[in-house]
Amino acid sequence: MNLDKVFENNKKWITDKLTGDKEYFEELGKGQSPELLYIGCSDSRVTAEDLMGLGPGEVFVHRNIANMVISIDLNAMSVINYAVEHLKVNHVVVCGHYACGGVKAAMQSADLGILNPWLRNIRDVYRIHKKELNAIEDEDKKYDRLVELNVQEQCVNLIKTAAVQKAYRDRNLKVHGWVFDVHTGRLVDLKIDFEGILKNIMEIYHLD
Repeated sequence: MNLDKVFENNKKWITDKLTGDKEYFEELGKGQSPELLYIGCSDSRVTAEDLMGLGPGEVFVHRNIANMVISIDLNAMSVINYAVEHLKVNHVVVCGHYACGGVKAAMQSADLGILNPWLRNIRDVYRIHKKELNAIEDEDKKYDRLVELNVQEQCVNLIKTAAVQKAYRDRNLKVHGWVFDVHTGRLVDLKIDFEGILKNIMEIYHLD
């Protein structure tokens, strides 16, 4: 890749934006007020704003390998806290994608070094849903289902946090689980039962 091309693209992008709106960057510099926090995978094929048809200022984005929400990951927890408590987003989305290399790598026996403890969290998802997953004979379909279940479990992890619980009580914040189909470009809403999950886990995970 010729990086000079990136700066040429940037100049063209600026020109295009100013052609449509001469005040575009002046307005952009005034601040942000997104209503959506998007937690997605770092995969280069899955670009958050593009796949939702949104632009700068409309979505707060956090990406990591396999769209994980891990309680001891200070990066993710800081993003969630800032977006929910300070930006006051009304929706939090965990978005996975089919053909996720992180999910597939988690189920391989290879030693992946520093990735091992990160990917172990996906193995935990497999363990929780082992009966369902082991009943799927087609390996590709099994990985696709694990992608969906991983999104579901990361939504559960979100709902365990104090910031999300408080925002739900105060302003009815919602948590959503989506999957991006890289083969068709389609976004799939898994229709996560936010209130059902919350009710089910509150005995153990309730935070005042």
